[in-house]
Amino acid sequence: MNDSRFEKLARLLVQYSCALRPGENILIELTDVPDEMGIALVRAVRAAEAVPIIEMRHSRISREVQRATTPAHAELVKTIELHRMQQMQAYIAIRGAHNSSEGSDVPSDRQQLYARTLRPLLDYRVNDTKWCVLRWPTPSMAQAANMSTEAFEDFYFDVCTMDYARMAAAMEPLVARMKAADRVHLVSPGTDLSFSIRGIGARPCEGLRNIPDGEVFSCPIRDSVEGRISFNTPTLYSGTKFENVRLEFSKGRIVKATSSNDKRLNEILDTDDGARYIGEFSLGFNPYILNPMCDILFDEKIAGSLHFTPGQAYEDCDNGNRSAVHWDMVLIQRPEWGGGTVTFDGEVIRKDGLFLPEDLQGLNPDRLK
Repeated sequence: MNDSRFEKLARLLVQYSCALRPGENILIELTDVPDEMGIALVRAVRAAEAVPIIEMRHSRISREVQRATTPAHAELVKTIELHRMQQMQAYIAIRGAHNSSEGSDVPSDRQQLYARTLRPLLDYRVNDTKWCVLRWPTPSMAQAANMSTEAFEDFYFDVCTMDYARMAAAMEPLVARMKAADRVHLVSPGTDLSFSIRGIGARPCEGLRNIPDGEVFSCPIRDSVEGRISFNTPTLYSGTKFENVRLEFSKGRIVKATSSNDKRLNEILDTDDGARYIGEFSLGFNPYILNPMCDILFDEKIAGSLHFTPGQAYEDCDNGNRSAVHWDMVLIQRPEWGGGTVTFDGEVIRKDGLFLPEDLQGLNPDRLK
């Protein structure tokens, strides 16, 4: 079935998110995505006079690949995939797994082995290509969002093709404030957390790397995190769902971690030493995304939210932390979720999900929509 929304999304990804230039190579990886979307992307790439390389994947097969992987197998996959990625200037991935828990029964040691071995592939893609990653709408996503399939599809295309250039302009004052800030203090029910982001920098996310988008991120100085944080949204990692995650920190390290599944949570945090330190701090403000659906590409952009991330730091806001894990955990601070404040160097810059300083009010929902 031809859907004009496929073509609109493909053009945004190719022309805006990846800004493809003539002659550039782009790898397009599609998991459980309709052929028609793949065709729309290939045509958009060729219209930009670039070169498409496309691969169709399936989540059930990916599960089986990891389920009994070995060091030799994972190393071979890394060698082949990394060589291919090194030929690319851009990368688009759309993932539409029909079962978000498909990997839940893959043994933890196999998942950790595969993630550690293939980490150089992810690092190269993140640091050396123009890339964009997004989900594809499925009935299971609609169910997680408590919406009908048709209503969710309409929501998906609306939020994924919004005016990101306008949002980008509104982000600039927040980027400047985060770059200048030293001490950050987060307060919410069950949360009293402080840390420093001095000298780390800040990065706007305006539809160039993730769709949907709408966040500005930085990173704590590795050993500066002190206190506790309680996340009020569910989180999914490697096919396992966690609720009521609570982390306690001392000198930057997670010294206590509890959730609805303490054993699995701590197994993941014990993947390597870096998994118990933080690799990202971010404020989310997409005005169209209000409630969690256990899909991090949406949940981390929720209006009035923040996320705090055990594991790997991004090189463009780097505290030196290295890990096979990068696990975004989301806290919503709007009043109906318990409220809360974000303070930079003694100034409350966001209260109950709304930015207070005049220069930041352009990021509030009534101004972004």
